[in-house]
Amino acid sequence: MKYAVPVLLKYAVPVLLALSLGIACNRTETKAAANQAPVAGAAATPTATPAAPGTPAAPPAAGPQTPPPAPVKPVPTVLPTVVARVNGKDIAAAELEKAIRNLEANVGNQIPAERRSEIYRGILDQLVEMRLLEQEAAARNIKATDAEVAAGIEQMKKQAPNPEAFAKALASRKMTEADLAAEARQRLCVDKLLTTEVEPKAAVTETDIADFYKKNPQFFMQPEAMRASHILLKADTPETKAVAKPKAEDLLRQIKGGADFAALAKQHSNDGSAPNGGDLGFFPRGQMVKAFEEAAFALKAGEISPIVETEFGYHIIKGAEHRDARTVPLAEVSDRIAQALRQQKQQQLAQEYVQSLKTKGKVEILM
Repeated sequence: MKYAVPVLLKYAVPVLLALSLGIACNRTETKAAANQAPVAGAAATPTATPAAPGTPAAPPAAGPQTPPPAPVKPVPTVLPTVVARVNGKDIAAAELEKAIRNLEANVGNQIPAERRSEIYRGILDQLVEMRLLEQEAAARNIKATDAEVAAGIEQMKKQAPNPEAFAKALASRKMTEADLAAEARQRLCVDKLLTTEVEPKAAVTETDIADFYKKNPQFFMQPEAMRASHILLKADTPETKAVAKPKAEDLLRQIKGGADFAALAKQHSNDGSAPNGGDLGFFPRGQMVKAFEEAAFALKAGEISPIVETEFGYHIIKGAEHRDARTVPLAEVSDRIAQALRQQKQQQLAQEYVQSLKTKGKVEILM
């Protein structure tokens, strides 16, 4: 897994807390079509909803290339006892090492030797930023209630697969639940501070939304797509084909006789889509293997294909909906654009605010 320095300045404390435990990194999203057999090249099947716009970002400007970043100052093998000082308050080497261990636990590997200095300094910079925010929140007497802390802890517990996994995550980081609650309290105070500083300035107007939509048509193009369901009987040897094909023929007779397609798919299909009644969602041309694609795209809504043989076995396909290539209308994506632009503004404003704290404060890096 590639290493990326985790952003500590999340504008949502529950996410940050989950990262601190490594829980978020260990969860997987269950997708209905994750194991679809007919997918060409093992590509994931898109969902039935229009693609959401990406994070708003200006296209690369033409002109000279950005110069490469300056070399990172090497981090000593043995860290000094105090690695930084923020407005007179120490950040101990032990705190930095703990953050590094958490990062390694999240990605499941030790940081590569060639990136040690880069990652250590990136993490230290984030610790400095968090310390500045904590100090400012304290100076303003911003507090988190016990109920808010308890709710944050409870949310993290829900993100863990089970109570044992939550306890194991705590133990692996040498933390007690009391330690976690103390950290949660600090992060909640920071979140309240950022909300006060950022929220009033992060409004997104209808003009902003329309401008983004107009300037970024590539985010809103949808290719021709088909939504279909299928029943797959896996067969890749003469012996398995001899068993699977008669079964497929019998299922097709049942379907033509009025049997419920989805119920038969749940009972007999060997595909990952079986629990959803064989529903594959929408898929564009070029995603499924050729024979499957040609049969599916030829179907009308509600129409049943003959038995289709592919390298995976025998398929019976039911057409659901054909969708022509189109540009998704602004009305369908307006809310998503607004959310993406708002998050972008929040991140930018939060970073600007942190930079202002750095400017007016005294930050000493001691390694």
